[in-house]
Amino acid sequence: MKLLLLLGLLTLAECGMDKVFLRKSESLRSRLDRLGLLGDYLQKHPYNPATKYFPSLAQSSAELLQNYMDIEYFGTISIGTPPQSFTVIFDTGSSNLWVPSVYCSSQACTNHHMFNPQQSSTFQSTNTPLSIQYGTGSMTGYLGYDTVQVGNIQVTNQIFGLSQSEPGSFLYYSPFDGILGLAFPSLASSQATPVFDNMWTQGLIPQDLFSVYLSSQGQSGSFVLFGGIDTSYYSGSLNWVPLTAESYWQITVDSISINGQAIACSGSCQAIVDTGTSLIAGPSSPIANIQYYIGASQDSNGEYVINCNSISNMPTIVFTINGVQFPLSASAYVRQNQQGCTSGFQSMNLPTSSGDLWILGDVFIREYYVVFDRANNYVAMAPIA
Repeated sequence: MKLLLLLGLLTLAECGMDKVFLRKSESLRSRLDRLGLLGDYLQKHPYNPATKYFPSLAQSSAELLQNYMDIEYFGTISIGTPPQSFTVIFDTGSSNLWVPSVYCSSQACTNHHMFNPQQSSTFQSTNTPLSIQYGTGSMTGYLGYDTVQVGNIQVTNQIFGLSQSEPGSFLYYSPFDGILGLAFPSLASSQATPVFDNMWTQGLIPQDLFSVYLSSQGQSGSFVLFGGIDTSYYSGSLNWVPLTAESYWQITVDSISINGQAIACSGSCQAIVDTGTSLIAGPSSPIANIQYYIGASQDSNGEYVINCNSISNMPTIVFTINGVQFPLSASAYVRQNQQGCTSGFQSMNLPTSSGDLWILGDVFIREYYVVFDRANNYVAMAPIA
């Protein structure tokens, strides 16, 4: 496994960003000083005269993710004092943290780790209910506060959901316990503050961003790097794409094409970059068009299957985003397993005020190192090294 290059002191200029970003960003030291927190922080992190920078207030921290059959990526966090461990999806398509609780009556909770608030000396309960509906699966419960450990980062007074009901079979068969949302606060149910927002406001990371690398073919090494960018994981330069909304990580896709011919999204469309979705999803009609062009046919189960022997002759699909081409070869968008080959595209209608959203899920993200920049409301992408 590669060693992560922790860029805790990397400036925005060193990331190849325009000077306008520097004017919009506030340094961690300045922000702590403005909030009256700098003195307390420096007592805990005394100045080291040997370092070039004064002070090295925080370091980026990597959360390693397990690759589950190229379908889901999840990592281990802990909640409470003493810590109780849970596996969670690090999901840029939602904003709440929740885990099963001992008060959950659903079958889905019986084969997963369940949080017991009575065993944590730092837990604080609330009477606020929580209800979340995902594309697959849902949960209801209530909110509480406790200490949450993510990688080397300890977030205090983090609000999170304790599930009391997880209906259906999806979560029962899921290899993870809960979900940690990494989207914007505006998307959070019950106005719960996301974990990443507390990392930043509590001065626990050096930059208001995180980056993601997802491995392929079931290999290890996937991670979320909070507060930094690891340049060893991508080639070329990062391409910075402005967000069009601050809820999901939403961007404009100019077109989706094969050999220069638009086959979908010809007049541009809105898409979200979502680590919590396995495939690339879009409205039914343009997705059907893509399935036709790649030679996928629907079987009796409604799944789009592909002849595995055809992969070498299948076309490259190009996503043009902010004027830059992001190609996906057939080996990237065809899912192969012992049962055969299936398409990495799926129909999913996600209507919003800006139209039906496309979802650039793990099939896309596996090919590109992605930076999620909250300070400047950008997503940056570059081909994986």
